[in-house]
Amino acid sequence: MDTIVTLDRRTADAANAAPVRVRIDDDRAMLRAAADLTRDLNVPNPRIYWLDMLLSAAIGYAALAGAILAPSLGWAIAAGLVAVLALYRAESFIHELTHIKHSAVPGFRLAWNLLVGIPLLTPSFMYEGVHNLHHARTRYGTVEDPEYLPLALMKPWTLPVFLLVSALAPIALLVRYAILTPLSLLVPALRRVVVARYSGLQINPSFQRRAPEGEARRLWHRLEAAASLWSIMLIALTATGIVPLKAFVTFLIVASAVAVINQVRTLVAHLWENEGEAMTVTAQYLDSVNVPPPALLPMLWAPVGLRYHALHHLLPGLPYHALGTAHRRITAALEPDSPYHKGNYKGLPMLAVRLATSTMKAR
Repeated sequence: MDTIVTLDRRTADAANAAPVRVRIDDDRAMLRAAADLTRDLNVPNPRIYWLDMLLSAAIGYAALAGAILAPSLGWAIAAGLVAVLALYRAESFIHELTHIKHSAVPGFRLAWNLLVGIPLLTPSFMYEGVHNLHHARTRYGTVEDPEYLPLALMKPWTLPVFLLVSALAPIALLVRYAILTPLSLLVPALRRVVVARYSGLQINPSFQRRAPEGEARRLWHRLEAAASLWSIMLIALTATGIVPLKAFVTFLIVASAVAVINQVRTLVAHLWENEGEAMTVTAQYLDSVNVPPPALLPMLWAPVGLRYHALHHLLPGLPYHALGTAHRRITAALEPDSPYHKGNYKGLPMLAVRLATSTMKAR
């Protein structure tokens, strides 16, 4: 799950050009083992999906209410932190919605949109039809990948801008749904821009989304209408004093913190070292990141299976609750020199330092 951001790709001069990277061929043993060892794990467990999502959303909204009604700043911060982590986990299920067959967990997409996607202004159409392109064999890491930028090869200032944009995402989404959506219904040219540029959770500014067709189009319109009505109502109720300004601001702060945490996770989800060429599956895996146990904090900043992001690129159809088991099986089965082990990292700090250090070389 990525937040909209617009950063320009770096045009390196000869002195700063990155060294030529050696093409990485597919490791057949790793790919075969990953597929063979996980065949029994491909079916989503509806009970886990429903319980996890509903509990996360319930805790998140209860904590949000607690932050709004807290008698002191200390209690408000504590409740707000719980709200951020719980709602972040609930919102992260948008990633699962793009991969599971909806018939395997009936009603889950609708419930998620009603409880999480629409209230947080990230309905599922903003990821469905976008994220799957990130997994396309010939698109990953190229200019046609909506979720990829060579961040490790870009200027140092891009990283703080990347985070700043995410902090402003809730306001941008309010503008998108409360203002641009109704206006775009009256101005066809604006509608084309809204669909192409402002209807996907993407980080690649070159990516332009195509208008949906068929059932996807109908679902898009229903969800967009609901998000637009919700955002207009929220602004109107706040402007008229029915919703206290404190409650509105607290909501924005919590939503902003959720977006920032997700953006930090995005920064360390890949190594971001590809300059646009098509990559083999093994190369894509090695450009992605697993942060497996014994690290504990990834449960918070990379929830719903996102701590196994590299493994997810090997097996994108595997449900999130099966990734831990799959990782343990594959780790035990493969030889120590297998590329699989090179995709595992100890934690967020060293990944962040690695990325920052790489950008410093782009001066």
